Amino acid sequence: MGDGKVISDRIAAIAPSATLAITSRAKQMAADGQEIFSFAAGEPDFDTPAHIKEAAAKALESGETKYAPTPGLPALRKAVAEKLRRDNGLDYEPDQVVVSNGGKHSLFNIFMALCREGDEVIIPAPYWLSYPQMVNIAGGVPVFVQCPEENDFKMTPDRLESAVTDRSKALVLNSPSNPIGVVYTPDELRALAETAVARGLYIVSDEIYEKILYDDAVHASVAGFSPEIFGKTVTANGFSKTYSMTGWRLGYFAAPTEMAKAVGAFQSHSTSGANTFAQFGALAALEGGDDCVREMVAAFAERRNVLYDGLVGIDGITCVKPTGAFYMLPNISSFGLDSVTFAQRLLESEGVAVVPGAPFGADGNVRLSYACSMDNILGGLEHIAKFVSQLG
Repeated sequence: MGDGKVISDRIAAIAPSATLAITSRAKQMAADGQEIFSFAAGEPDFDTPAHIKEAAAKALESGETKYAPTPGLPALRKAVAEKLRRDNGLDYEPDQVVVSNGGKHSLFNIFMALCREGDEVIIPAPYWLSYPQMVNIAGGVPVFVQCPEENDFKMTPDRLESAVTDRSKALVLNSPSNPIGVVYTPDELRALAETAVARGLYIVSDEIYEKILYDDAVHASVAGFSPEIFGKTVTANGFSKTYSMTGWRLGYFAAPTEMAKAVGAFQSHSTSGANTFAQFGALAALEGGDDCVREMVAAFAERRNVLYDGLVGIDGITCVKPTGAFYMLPNISSFGLDSVTFAQRLLESEGVAVVPGAPFGADGNVRLSYACSMDNILGGLEHIAKFVSQLG
């Protein structure tokens, strides 16, 4: 007979995405005629580069509209393996690569494959808000390690050690990071990876912002530090951020063969293969060089400087300056409001959409994405300054 509940406890416990909720409200306000300055969605405002769109259009015209193999087109899996070898120094074979319906889907598949009931997954905080939800759905237990703002929110080996128990299964690393924009140095990543592997942990390395770097920041792929670390690491990536392909919904990961095969089997019963003709666009992205990426990053760098200078110029706001990705996580705790209240009032009174830090594990902060126009940034800063001036 059951207990009469329609929705399973595991699904009922899922919190809706705060990013999407704020974005949805902001779009509704804009549709109602209100001027909106949105810093909510992590979506580049650039169009997908022409050569990528042309490749997908050509694939459509030539009839590439049938089911793709579940783990991805062979040519794309080969190109991903070549990219990982060329750009990241990682020696994966094509059959160790799985293409999924977006970077988020790849991560979901990874946690479904890794987690047994009750397994603990260590997540440095602040964190991308979907990590703990994915772990929970997979039957795991997210364990948060609070990382202080005075250390640029970076986790240290000592803090990692303090979180390890006999139930610990994996560590999540995200560099460059969402929501902070910090980039771990290669030495910092190596120290964390060596600590994790010494304690028997797997490492989920989310590297989707790898090419969006500023100043002297250098990206390092965790799996490249040693054969032992390579064997315990899953490298996740995608096309959305680097190539402004958010709506194409294509991500991938590379992993030990056992995991790649397991996820391929799982995906065959959930979504099957990703969009066929979109994969031809992804192939063109990997083969077309990074000139288009450098142009976007140059624009992001200029926006970063303007937004950072504007935020720290407002009395009461402090902020870690990002060296990667396109997010900032300013501290607004001096105003005496929690992040949800701050974000709601800012949106309703000034038409500025930011994301509360609470779902990211940082209730004293809010997240702003600068993957938006300079006009949006300048206008938004003016209204943020006006809003906080009225809080005293």
